Amino acid sequence: MGERFLVALGGNALLRPGQKGWASEQLETLKGTVRTLADLIAAGHQLVLTHGNGPQVGNLMIQQHLAREAVPPWPMDLCVAATQGVIGAMIQQTLQAELQRRGIHRPVVSLITHTRVDPRDPAFHRPTKPVGPVAGPEEAAAGQARGEVWAEERGRGWRRVVPSPTPLEILEVAAVRNLLEAGAIPIAAGGGGVPVVQEPDGSWRGVEAVIDKDLASSLLARALGVDRFLILTDVDSVYRDFGTPQAQPLPRLTAAEARALLASDELGQGNMAPKVRAAAEFAEAGGEAAIGALEAAELIVAGRAGTRVVPTA
Repeated sequence: MGERFLVALGGNALLRPGQKGWASEQLETLKGTVRTLADLIAAGHQLVLTHGNGPQVGNLMIQQHLAREAVPPWPMDLCVAATQGVIGAMIQQTLQAELQRRGIHRPVVSLITHTRVDPRDPAFHRPTKPVGPVAGPEEAAAGQARGEVWAEERGRGWRRVVPSPTPLEILEVAAVRNLLEAGAIPIAAGGGGVPVVQEPDGSWRGVEAVIDKDLASSLLARALGVDRFLILTDVDSVYRDFGTPQAQPLPRLTAAEARALLASDELGQGNMAPKVRAAAEFAEAGGEAAIGALEAAELIVAGRAGTRVVPTA
């Protein structure tokens, strides 16, 4: 009997190092990604898929900046919505084709998803979320001169950072659950979801931010009550002292150990810290999470690769 997984796909699911971001490149990379996903589906598991959008939304924001004299730029929340639609469509097309090739008749449905945040979240005054491509110090300095905030990621380079408030609620969770119960494979919470706040009259308003997709994915996984939460990325496990000669892989962490690791600052301020936090939040709710390489998904499910994050010892 298969299990119900929420699978959070990292940026390497669409783009490999050295690629520029052409649609043809992303579609070609996705062919390998969806073979991994189809293997899990063929094994009898039910999947909910989420994905990041850091490179794509960053590139779109660059396009908006360069074309601002000719075309009115979009606010950041609509840039998130646009990349949700584009990336969701690419995953939907390629995964549906792979399933059809294998004779698996399951609909794949991408859903524009909104995520409630607190308008008073201090993150609005402390940008931390990396978006766009990795750059050198000269490009970072040019961005800073335009009023942007840039930060150096340990062992990688410089990236622009934007506000990333804590996700509080996935507004379309009931629709995702209905799709799952109907046998579909939903793609939701892309790029963390479109960030919105609630107005006094009950309506919703988009805000200038990009929500961390792993934290939003953990929130969705808990709301759906899935069996396991898989964060598939471009590193094979969580490492203590990542990016240093003393780096040490960690095959298993309890939720408490994960919290202690976060508090120690041994993960740095790059992409791994929010993944460990997201996994810890899911484990604290009683589930089991795992973090590891996309290509090792089946081994991660079997407990033979990656880092497992479990509720207790």
